[in-house]
Amino acid sequence: MDKLCCFKSPFSQHVSSGSSTSTGKGKNYEGSMKYGFALVKGRANHPMEDYHVAKFVQIQEKELGLFAIYDGHLGDRVPAYLQKNLFSNILKEDKFWDDPAASISKAYKRTDRAILSHSSDLGHGGSTAVTAILINGQRLWIANVGDSRAVLSRKGQAVQVTIDHEPNTERGIIENKGGFVSNLPGDVPRVNGQLAVARAFGDKSLKLHLRSDPDVQSNDIDIDTDILILASDGLWKVMPNQEAVDIARRIRDPLKAAKQLIAEALKRESRDDISCVVVRFRC
Repeated sequence: MDKLCCFKSPFSQHVSSGSSTSTGKGKNYEGSMKYGFALVKGRANHPMEDYHVAKFVQIQEKELGLFAIYDGHLGDRVPAYLQKNLFSNILKEDKFWDDPAASISKAYKRTDRAILSHSSDLGHGGSTAVTAILINGQRLWIANVGDSRAVLSRKGQAVQVTIDHEPNTERGIIENKGGFVSNLPGDVPRVNGQLAVARAFGDKSLKLHLRSDPDVQSNDIDIDTDILILASDGLWKVMPNQEAVDIARRIRDPLKAAKQLIAEALKRESRDDISCVVVRFRC
């Protein structure tokens, strides 16, 4: 496999994920596509647990856009591991170019096994993931576990291209594996009374009842498709898909769009870590 080589953009800036805020932007080699990202630490008394990826790379004469949100829980080690390793593991799959869907699924599972095998170093926490691989600006492969979400804009209409893996929707699977879903008053449904998502990386103590296989979808990026938004549930808990698309489409600069989406979520008193990547396919 060719070494991943990022296109350096004069518009790019990066701030450490350990700070309370992180922003940046960039573009593809031709400048026809741009992205922006923004992350803000929530009000909880623990380090920032959201991580992201946003970059363009060139491999085997193909241009790939790699975008992701990883929303950790019980620590930041698992999302940090995913930020460093998940895309690399996907692109190392021998059949990635022939069968991206199977390769992405295989790499997700292999990465989860690696996280579990290193739990002494990575801890017993976990992370959601939503990943997007854009091939030559034409074909988009989206995968996710958990409730970090991807939404496309087609002719201005919001199209959710991921599935939120909520405990109630997978209750039968969880119970068939010997687990249970709690529904306590004033709280969200949780796997074994603990985790508010039915699929995640890591979470060794829950893994017997918790899935890590992703849902994978592909989409053509045609003239009707102009925006992609990836975000953690810190945004989606307080903002409908269509409203997020409307905000992002009104703002030409994707960095400013990502910042505005987060600002709106904060106005609505989202208390969670909030992370957002906005990709504009035609500048």
